[in-house]
Amino acid sequence: MKLALRKARLVAHLLHGMWTVATRFPKADAATREALNRQWSLKMLRLCGMKLVVHNDAARLDRGALVVANHISWIDIYVINAWRPTPFVSKAEIRQWPVVGWLAQQLGTVFIQREKRSDAKRIMHELAERLSAGELMCVFPEGTTSNGLALLPFHANMFQAAVSAAAPVQPLCIMYEDAQGRQSTSPAYIDDLSLADSLNLLLRGGPLTAHVVVGAAIAPGVDRRTLAAQAEGAIAAALQAMQGGTATVGAVAAEELS
Repeated sequence: MKLALRKARLVAHLLHGMWTVATRFPKADAATREALNRQWSLKMLRLCGMKLVVHNDAARLDRGALVVANHISWIDIYVINAWRPTPFVSKAEIRQWPVVGWLAQQLGTVFIQREKRSDAKRIMHELAERLSAGELMCVFPEGTTSNGLALLPFHANMFQAAVSAAAPVQPLCIMYEDAQGRQSTSPAYIDDLSLADSLNLLLRGGPLTAHVVVGAAIAPGVDRRTLAAQAEGAIAAALQAMQGGTATVGAVAAEELS
């Protein structure tokens, strides 16, 4: 399929997402909104030439948990939502992206101005309140994207929300694989890539599989730095297992998950 046609289908899908959120979400209950979000995200992945495989889904927490994941690309958000829709903490610039920014705002994204230290404290308090109310929230503690081959150091600030709310942390490991079974860096949104360039690389990268490894819950404890180190260690171990081809137990295609 020609690149221009694939892009046109993606744009149409994004616009359909706006229509769905604007017209169906106001009348829908939480379970219906989650199902619509998940179905839309799964189709988004398919349109990008990607399938989703989830490992160890039995460990999934469905409420009152801080979900933390390694961060490779803007597509990570749709990968996680195709597994289990979860509001995110995201950089404030995304709010200005056409269509995508509006959708993110309507789906409960918390936007942070990373250049302002005071904003991190505000976000931490909001996260703690939402976790205490039984909500799920997802953060990317590396603070930026990488090529996915290794983790960047985790920042501990947002882990204070889990400590304050006495909420568990659920680590997620994301890895992309090409049709030959090798780790792919084509989805990586790094360096000086524009969003358009990143999309082109992703679409030209051939059929891809997004792997999500669901880690065991980590008790919050009393120290955010210890908690961040534990989460970083769990995700690093899962990434190494995936890279070594040893994290296949419990692998399930996303469409098979309830």
